[in-house]
Amino acid sequence: MDLASGFGVPSGPHLSSTARGAPPIDAELGAALGRLKAEPFTPENLVARQERDAAARPRPALKDLRADGHFEVEELRVPSGGQDVTLVSARPAGVGGPLPLLFYLHGGGMIMGNAWSVLPRLLRELALPLKSAVISVEYPLAPQTRHPGPIEACYSGFVWAAAHASELGIDAARIVVAGKSAGGGLAAALALLTRDRGGPVPLGQLLLSPMLDDRNNTCSSHQMAGIDTWDRTSNSTAWQALLGDQYGADDVSPYAAPARATDLSGLPPAYIEVGSAETFRDEDVAYANALWRAGGRAELHVWSGACHGFDTYAPQATLSQDARDARTRWLRRILEQSAVSNHPAR
Repeated sequence: MDLASGFGVPSGPHLSSTARGAPPIDAELGAALGRLKAEPFTPENLVARQERDAAARPRPALKDLRADGHFEVEELRVPSGGQDVTLVSARPAGVGGPLPLLFYLHGGGMIMGNAWSVLPRLLRELALPLKSAVISVEYPLAPQTRHPGPIEACYSGFVWAAAHASELGIDAARIVVAGKSAGGGLAAALALLTRDRGGPVPLGQLLLSPMLDDRNNTCSSHQMAGIDTWDRTSNSTAWQALLGDQYGADDVSPYAAPARATDLSGLPPAYIEVGSAETFRDEDVAYANALWRAGGRAELHVWSGACHGFDTYAPQATLSQDARDARTRWLRRILEQSAVSNHPAR
C-alpha cells in the first residue's frame, strides 16, 4: 500500500474499489442536510456557482458588524506584492488592550467566500467570550488568482498586523492563525511559510476541517464521494482552480497544499478538528499525526457523524455546540498559558 507523504494515509487508484460504506451521519445533522440541495462544483458550473454564492452571501456593512456599538470594526488596506489586500479588523468595544488576536482566513474552497460574512459568528462566539481581537483577510480567490497569490496575501497581512500591533491594540506575542476549510489550509500554510521565512511566530494554529491535500485520493475522499457537502468532485474542481497547470504535478508546493510538507518541525501548537463523515477526514488526521511525529503539539478532534461544515448547516445541533465548546476551550487555554508565561507577575 502506498503512503501519502509518509503520513500513513492510504493513497492510490485502488482506493475507489477498496473503500467501504460511508460512516453514518449524525441524526440531527442528517435532518438539517436533508433540506440542502447539494450540487458538486465542476469546472463547467464554477463561474455560475461563484456568482450564485456571491449573491447568497452578501457582505455585511461595517455599521451592521458594529452591532449598535458592541464592536469596533474598520477596514485596512495593506500592500501585498504590488496590490493591496483588505483586512477587516474587529474587537469588542470598550475592552482595553493589548488583546490577543485571531488572524482568520475564511472558507469557501479557495473559490468562494469573503472576509466580512464570517465576522458576526466569530465576534459572537470567540471574540466576546475570549476578549480577543479578530482580523479577517479578504484574500484573492481562484481561478482569477492562482497560487501563490492567496497565501502571499495572507502572509503580507499577517506580517503587517504583527508589525503594527501597538497601533492595532493587539499583543504580537498572542496571535493565533485560524481558518475553516480552505481557510484552515491557508492557516496551516501560513504557519509553514512564516516559519521558513523567519517571520512573526504565531502562538497557535486553529485548523477547522482544513483543506490540505490536492491529491484528493484518501479513503475518506472516496467514501464520501457524492455524500459529503463538499465531496471529491468539488474538491478536485477547487484545487484545479487554485493550481492551474500545476494541478496533479509531483512538486506542488506545501504552501499551497500543506499535506505535501516533508518537515513539520518547529510549528506552533495546532488544534485540528474534522468530521468522521467528511472528505477531509483522513488528510486532517494524517496531518495531526505528522505534527506529533515531528515532535510538535496537536490536539485532534474527529467528531463522530459530522460532515463538512456541520456547525454552519446545523449550528444548534448538539454536535455543533460540543465542537464550538472544544475549540473555545483550546483557544482559552493557549491564550491564558501564554499570558502567564509572558507576564508572570500578573
